[in-house]
Amino acid sequence: MRSLTVLGSCGAWPEAGRACAGFLVEYDGFRVVLDLGYAALPRLLEHCPHGEVDAVVVTHQHPDHCVDVSGLARVRYYEAPDAPPIPLHCTPGTLDVLRALEPDPDPAEVFAVRDLASTKQIGPFEVLTVELPHYTTNFGVRLSTPEMSVAYTGDSGPSAELTKLAEGTDVFISDATYQGQSNDSYLMTAAEAARGARGARRLVLTHFWPGSDRSISVREAQAEFDGEVMAAEEGLVLGL
Repeated sequence: MRSLTVLGSCGAWPEAGRACAGFLVEYDGFRVVLDLGYAALPRLLEHCPHGEVDAVVVTHQHPDHCVDVSGLARVRYYEAPDAPPIPLHCTPGTLDVLRALEPDPDPAEVFAVRDLASTKQIGPFEVLTVELPHYTTNFGVRLSTPEMSVAYTGDSGPSAELTKLAEGTDVFISDATYQGQSNDSYLMTAAEAARGARGARRLVLTHFWPGSDRSISVREAQAEFDGEVMAAEEGLVLGL
């Protein structure tokens, strides 16, 4: 199975019935989680009941992107105490947040912590990381095999670096927090996301501000992007 599953799509906090940032990438039995914010863990457990994933990537330390990694640590500690640590590719600040949430067990016991900035390979995936503008250190990530590629911005302001992630990808998952015009240098509008995604085949908008009409975001992105545009929706599964 080769697929992308949306676990969460909200920014800042989850709307009722939704979750914050979270995506599950499956490739021939290998499972990678991209971010795991508020309320994303229960949705992950629908697919991996005992938290049996092969790697976790956290783009940055904000809780709407990492807080449920602490919950995953508890699942693994109690449900699979003899299992090897799960590789956790993250920024240094992420580990500080996880330790503040739950120091015992130490997250570094449950996870094999890796510096995301220097990650080049995760299982079958070649990894490209690009630092993107945000309020804290944040990395966009591209996972590639000879057959497919998926890119994900985490949070990001407009940046020429986005084209490095987008070029030639099958799916580009992008921050699209705002609609219309914005002066925020650290988060994007849907139109800015679409311009940054040019070169990708499909654009998945995510990190919507709670309460946003997502159909407006899709229309604004479609005006700037020639490929398929869709809004991330919890439970959405895309074939890769």
